[in-house]
Amino acid sequence: MTTTPMNFNVNELVFNPEGLIPVVVQEANTKEVLMLAYMNEEAIQITLRDKVATYYSRSRKALWKKGETSGHIQHVLGLSYDCDSDALLLSVKQIGVACHTNHMSCFFNQVLDDQKVTQNRYVLEELYATIEERKNHPIEGSYTNYLFNKGIDKILKKVGEETAEVIIASKNHSIPEMTLEISDLVYHVMVLMVNEGITLPIIADELSKRRQLKAGK
Repeated sequence: MTTTPMNFNVNELVFNPEGLIPVVVQEANTKEVLMLAYMNEEAIQITLRDKVATYYSRSRKALWKKGETSGHIQHVLGLSYDCDSDALLLSVKQIGVACHTNHMSCFFNQVLDDQKVTQNRYVLEELYATIEERKNHPIEGSYTNYLFNKGIDKILKKVGEETAEVIIASKNHSIPEMTLEISDLVYHVMVLMVNEGITLPIIADELSKRRQLKAGK
C-alpha cells in the first residue's frame, strides 16, 4: 500500500542482516523502471524529509544523494512497500537520466522484448545528459566543448545556421535532408539550453501549461 510520512512507521519494514532494504525506482509519469538501489533506515528518513532520493552505497558503506554531483536528482513523489514489507517502490520525477552511463534507465541491456519497446524513446533526455556531462567534465577534442568554450555568441550562430538549413531542406521537400538538418538543430538548441540552464522538464512543464490552457478554452 502507498504510505505517507504521517502514518508510516519504519519499524514496519523488514531489513536484511546488513540493515538494508532494496528499492525499485520508477519514473512517476512513464512508469519506467529506472534503477535498483538500497536504503537503510536513515536514508529512508532523509528521503521522506527532503522529498529527494537518498540511498545507501554498499560499496562505499555510506549514504549518497542521487545526482549530488551530476545534478540528475530524483524528486520523490511516492513511496510504497510490498506485501512482505521487505522491498520499497519509489516513484520519482527524474531530472536528467538515472544511469551513470547516460541512459535514462539502468535496465538498458535488452534480452527479450516481446512488446517491441523502442530503445530510443528517451534519446532526448540521454542527449541532454551527454551535453551536460561535457559541460561539467570537458573532453579534449569534443565538438560540444568547443561550442561551450567559444561561448554564447558561437552557440547562437550555430542555432541560426542550422535553422536556415532546416528551411532550405524544407523548401527542397527532401525528407532525408530535413531529418538530418532538424537533428542538427535539435542538438544545437540543446547545447544552448544546457549553456543557459534550461532543462527538458522546464520545457515540458511549459508545453503542459499551454495544453491545459488550450483544453480549458
